[in-house]
Amino acid sequence: MSPRRRRNAIIKSFFPFFLSLLLALPLLLCAQENLGKGRVSGQVVDENGNPLEGANILVQSLQTQSVLEGVSDKKGHFAVAGMGTGRWKVTATKKGYTSSEINYQVQQLTRNPPIIFTLKKLTGMAALLADEESVKMFDQGNALLKEDKADEALLVFEDFLLKYPDIYQIHLSIGSCYLKKKEWDKAAAEFTLVLEKTKAIFGDYQKDKSTSVRALSGLGEIYLMREDLVKAQEFFKQAVDISPEDEVAAYNVGEVFFSNQQTEEAIHYFELAVKIKKDWPKPYLRLGYVFLNKGDYAKSIEYFSKFVELDPQNPEVPQVKNIIATIEKLRK
Repeated sequence: MSPRRRRNAIIKSFFPFFLSLLLALPLLLCAQENLGKGRVSGQVVDENGNPLEGANILVQSLQTQSVLEGVSDKKGHFAVAGMGTGRWKVTATKKGYTSSEINYQVQQLTRNPPIIFTLKKLTGMAALLADEESVKMFDQGNALLKEDKADEALLVFEDFLLKYPDIYQIHLSIGSCYLKKKEWDKAAAEFTLVLEKTKAIFGDYQKDKSTSVRALSGLGEIYLMREDLVKAQEFFKQAVDISPEDEVAAYNVGEVFFSNQQTEEAIHYFELAVKIKKDWPKPYLRLGYVFLNKGDYAKSIEYFSKFVELDPQNPEVPQVKNIIATIEKLRK
């Protein structure tokens, strides 16, 4: 047989195999991507059972990289088709709400049971962090407050409150603005409102420690400015009881006791602040003065020296060094 006839014979013998491979290729690709005729459907609702329009539905294969998408309609209904038989993760998301997901066994030849997603509305700081615009406004107001532009910051925070009335924690920032302006009654009203909202939503200050401690500390600071040490001490102590791991709250209580010449109580809270945050210079400085007043010079030098070590650039360091030098002369 000539070479040309031999080549033609080989091609003819392999042609059925090549044809069957080409016909099977789409099926192989679908199997690899896990796509098919499967369909999932259901509804997205809020906590009260009201339908949520515009929720994004993401359907991801747990076997391959395949991803399909859909959106809920005015009645909250959705349907996504094109899945192959197997395990898929179905996720519902909507801006301003928590997300929800389920791992789901999809069948192609039978109707798949509907999925009901219940999405909870985000509130408080969670809502703030989930929204880029609200974070931008919040940061802008805080930047102005740090620059001592309390009036400008107040306008930003009040505008924020109009746009995001559910984020009640913004009243902490509004209270801080009034605190800067020395409008004590208005500041107290804002901090009190935060505590009332926290209690109404959570039933217990412990369940939102950060917010509660800031509000109570704000009230404590107001009474400290008014030189009502008894009331200031009451609020600061409550803040420490709620969050014993908060070094600032502990320090503030120590300050009240120190101002009220209650030395032993001041030592307890300043040392608590040191225990919580060992590299924070402020309580070491205060402890230096407390022990100096007690006549415990060894302890005084110990704490003053630690303050200098931790914060050598502090403007109070030269004075502290002079005190240390004077104490050492007296001890000789």
